[in-house]
Amino acid sequence: MATESDFIHIIISISILLFSAKIFAEIFQRIKQPVVLGELLAGIIVGPYALGGLPLFDGQPLVVLDETIKHIGELAAIVILFIAGLEITPREFLKGGAASFTIGALGVIVPFFVGFVILSIYGLNSFEVLLIATALTATSIAISIQVLTELGKMQSKEARLILGVAIVDDILAIAILSVVITMVQSGNSSPQITDIAFLILKILGLFAVLLVGSVIIIPKILHREKLWRSRGSIEGIITAIFFGIAGIAAYVGLSPIVGAFAAGMAVASTKLIKQVEEYAQKLQFIFAPLFFAIIGAQVDLRGVNFDVLIIAGIIITIAISTKLVGCGLPSLLFLKDKTKSARVGIGMISRGEVGLIVAGVGVTSGVLSTDIYTSIIIMVAVTTIITPIWLKKSYKKELVEK
Repeated sequence: MATESDFIHIIISISILLFSAKIFAEIFQRIKQPVVLGELLAGIIVGPYALGGLPLFDGQPLVVLDETIKHIGELAAIVILFIAGLEITPREFLKGGAASFTIGALGVIVPFFVGFVILSIYGLNSFEVLLIATALTATSIAISIQVLTELGKMQSKEARLILGVAIVDDILAIAILSVVITMVQSGNSSPQITDIAFLILKILGLFAVLLVGSVIIIPKILHREKLWRSRGSIEGIITAIFFGIAGIAAYVGLSPIVGAFAAGMAVASTKLIKQVEEYAQKLQFIFAPLFFAIIGAQVDLRGVNFDVLIIAGIIITIAISTKLVGCGLPSLLFLKDKTKSARVGIGMISRGEVGLIVAGVGVTSGVLSTDIYTSIIIMVAVTTIITPIWLKKSYKKELVEK
């Protein structure tokens, strides 16, 4: 059971992470680099595996990274994806359904199979290969959302496509993650294809039900002007709703951020959108930097050696190239523009939560060696750092012209 000392330690850790994130955000703003990159680096620097590891709190590391802190990071991710959902109505999302599903599916299939084949040839065992291939599938869309918001490009065609693709990508990646974790825990490396297909269809169906339910129910709750008269009632109800739907999504086997995104889209189609956007922007000021600092703080590079660097190099190369090919190339069919299509590929490169989850599952189950675990962490860190730099650079010409 957590003691009062543990609680104080958590409060201090959150304070340090958030303060550092805002300081680095200011620095990176001034040197014209993506703010999110500064927030990530702040987490790496003051995290428990760097300066935050100094024994300054009753002989313990100054910054702790326990389950409570990680859960706070997950709550922050829910807020970020709710805000992203506010940028696109359900009609707009469904309008781009064919494009989102096609590109999102390829963005999962290509990294998984290329990773599986290459790493099998390299000589890793089957479960290690499966776990690494799974870590290569899902995109950490929060990174790209933050950069696109910072650049004022969230209404562009490619940004809307990135959002739709990322949600499909996340749903399919969660399905694959569910299958692979079951395989690892049961020791069964060859499940039935029909079982896998059924699970994926089930998860897609659950998302459809969640989205339709949100679109029907949320406006009916909000459009009760006579009921919501107290100051802050709408904002409080909205917060309760998107956390509630995120919880329902998690309960039925989806990622909670998928539920938050569905809630955001449902609100986007209501007449209260402007009021909610103003409130959401204030939430973003706190939760976005905290989320990225917590992600950065999880990067542990102490186990790096030559073998790790070789494996990490291979995984990073696969991670970058397969998203550029799997998402960037098929985007050409829908956007008819090489530059915008390339941005879709770049925007999907960043890995994050799923990669860290896979690494954690693999190492706690004893399937992943320390070297492979460290390599996955490096892949997550590198792709998370290069995405905002590359994405901002792709808009450099347009920003100069303005």
